[in-house]
Amino acid sequence: MRVPTSEQDSGRRAEPCAHRVSRRRVLTASAALGATALAGCAGTGGESDEGPAAVTLTEQDTCEVCGMVIPNHPGPSAEIFYADQQPSGHENPARFDSTWEAFQYDFERQDRGWTRQAFYVTDYSAVDYEVFTDGGDTLITTHPEADAFADASEVTFVVGSEVKGAMGRDLIAFSEKADAESFNAEYGGSLATFDQVTPETIAQLGR
Repeated sequence: MRVPTSEQDSGRRAEPCAHRVSRRRVLTASAALGATALAGCAGTGGESDEGPAAVTLTEQDTCEVCGMVIPNHPGPSAEIFYADQQPSGHENPARFDSTWEAFQYDFERQDRGWTRQAFYVTDYSAVDYEVFTDGGDTLITTHPEADAFADASEVTFVVGSEVKGAMGRDLIAFSEKADAESFNAEYGGSLATFDQVTPETIAQLGR
């Protein structure tokens, strides 16, 4: 697990956290099969049979908003594909080290007339994740692999819990609503669907 550094994008790997407070998910064989099925759905983006598939984020991939190297920092990440436009400096998808930055970016692009093809977020129902503490913050592990992503329109978000991502308070997604409810009961925040996330929601998140 990599944790955030004080520099925005130093290119260095941070030291592993010293204290993990709980292990939240160990996939059983049946859950692993479910995750595989979910990954198959995520591959189509859930919006079109020919929609672009999620891709693995590498150490060459930086966030469109903050510029940090995505796999080097904790928390949920996201990818957005657009139909006729692309991010500055590279082809689709647009890439993010936090879910709230992805929504912020997408709201702004929609205002410019961009058409979204697919929006993927880390699905914490599909991964073996850990919640841990570092520097007084409660954080959650990052999972940049392609099969860890789910269609953002098909998950339940826990919004603004005490568990932070790379850029502070975030939206943590679960494809299984019961998982979101359990996480919410333990760590606070509120529940929301994709359509319930608004610019006003996003303005309350982050550091």
